[in-house]
Amino acid sequence: MNEILHALFSTEGFVLGTLVPFLFVLTVVVFVHEMGHYLIGRLCGIGVKAFSIGFGPELIGFNDSHGTRWKLCAIPLGGYVKFVGDMNATSSQPSAEDLEALSDSEREVAFHTQPIWKRAATVVAGPLFNFLLTIVVFAVLFSVYGRPVLDPMVAQVTAGSPADKAGIQPGDRFVRVDGSTVETFADVQRLVQGRAGDAIAFTMLRDGKEITLTATPVPMEQQDALGNKIKVAVIGVVNSTELGQARIVTYNPVGAVGAAIEETGHVIQRTGQFLQRFVVGREDKCQLGGPIKIAKMSGQAAKLGFEWLVQLVAFLSVGIGILNLLPIPPLDGGHLLFYGVEAVFRRPVSEQMMEMAYRTGLLLVLGFMGFVFWNDLFGC
Repeated sequence: MNEILHALFSTEGFVLGTLVPFLFVLTVVVFVHEMGHYLIGRLCGIGVKAFSIGFGPELIGFNDSHGTRWKLCAIPLGGYVKFVGDMNATSSQPSAEDLEALSDSEREVAFHTQPIWKRAATVVAGPLFNFLLTIVVFAVLFSVYGRPVLDPMVAQVTAGSPADKAGIQPGDRFVRVDGSTVETFADVQRLVQGRAGDAIAFTMLRDGKEITLTATPVPMEQQDALGNKIKVAVIGVVNSTELGQARIVTYNPVGAVGAAIEETGHVIQRTGQFLQRFVVGREDKCQLGGPIKIAKMSGQAAKLGFEWLVQLVAFLSVGIGILNLLPIPPLDGGHLLFYGVEAVFRRPVSEQMMEMAYRTGLLLVLGFMGFVFWNDLFGC
């Protein structure tokens, strides 16, 4: 019995070692996303009936002075804000009969009776708050810990690698990668690691002169900081602390925010690039994971320290923000697509078309969820 309790409740066990970190990561990301919808919706004068973290049976909750029910539910895999006039948690378009059933006071603050710009602002606020969360996390980390950097130097070239075949030599310095100026070795890695199979032009500084060489990165299995096996594109060069002049760059608060915005932009770009390549079959399916993989990574991050856990929050927040902007009902991007059509044609999409789109979109979302669950359990 003692062994079972220790396995469950020690810091190395399932509850404290994995479940609690997982719930922390997911709850923070979901809460911030839904808070974006809530705050901008209230700012636009839209009534809110419920703010929920999780789905299913309510565990605890309370009503605030505005009549909003704040609740924590049993299935912690998401959340929602239910506005006045919503018939369900996805804020899909209600029927004419549903709108007629509202009182005059409810119709005045109902979500679907608001101008397009108010609805669009409320919907897009969720993903934008996810990106804002990532900026805040990076800004705090950069302020507290600084940022380790290496100059973009080549200390070693692996024999037979793409870099070796392209003519890159030890002592070369990267100047530009595919036209983008690089200042650190991390910049080089960022521009290469998601481009397996793409021919990339590298401008190198050698003996005071710039030369341009072309190399095609190849995928290589590596171990990330959390101990997971991942596939990244490499060209086969290695830096060193001596040649790269390893150092910690420190920031004042303003500089930290600027660096955080830049880094968040890079994360968004890399995530979007990965999804584009994944759709056309150019990325490893095992790179995508669902709740089980996130739980595992949360436990691994927690063991390394709280700063690693909040970094995971930042990266997951970007992923959730981008996924929600995909133009698929019932995701936020699907709503924005409908509002765009409504703005162009000056009338809402018909109930029949919207119903068909929501059913199709829901099947796609459920299919994606099934895919990542399969990856978690059996596929990888």
